[in-house]
Amino acid sequence: MKHSIVTLDLEGVLTPEIWIAVAERTGIEALRRTTRDEPDYDKLMHYRIDLMDRHGITLPKIQETIGTLALLPGALDFLNQLRQRVQVIILSDTFEQFAQPFLRQMGWPTLFCHRLLVEKDRIAGYQLRLPDQKKSAVATLQSLNYNVVAAGDSFNDTTMLGQADHGILFHAPENVVRQFPQFPAVNEYDVLLKLILERI
Repeated sequence: MKHSIVTLDLEGVLTPEIWIAVAERTGIEALRRTTRDEPDYDKLMHYRIDLMDRHGITLPKIQETIGTLALLPGALDFLNQLRQRVQVIILSDTFEQFAQPFLRQMGWPTLFCHRLLVEKDRIAGYQLRLPDQKKSAVATLQSLNYNVVAAGDSFNDTTMLGQADHGILFHAPENVVRQFPQFPAVNEYDVLLKLILERI
């Protein structure tokens, strides 16, 4: 029998969407655009970097905003209950420089994500750990004889969910749910926990 492991997206599943919070804090509505709206991640990131350049938004300013955010209500309890039963890895398209305040609140879980390229506090670009890293991570875990249960909320999670032995949409918008009817879609942590535990 295979061992099981769970992979979770970060933003929208356990934490608020960082870019939406930055949009609210800075008043730049265009920063509200996320992977729920734009499936092409590279296009989305260049759009964001250009906006920040034009508005003079630096990395410390974004980190200051992130430092004010709490986890989604119920997320920590869910995560703690889950980690008592199975190992959990967070697979996110966020960046090391953004994630620290959230990791602290969650008790420092394992996170695989990307890295920003920063010049004098200005975000100059970004470095992907590898393309489609969520799907690649799941495939590698499967090659280590793991049964993988994955949960995410956006277009950029769907390759991970498709690769996993069991994929679940959580807090996903209607357009994602409609496009991917093969994945069960739930909105409550207790239901998500039940679905995951039934699959490990």
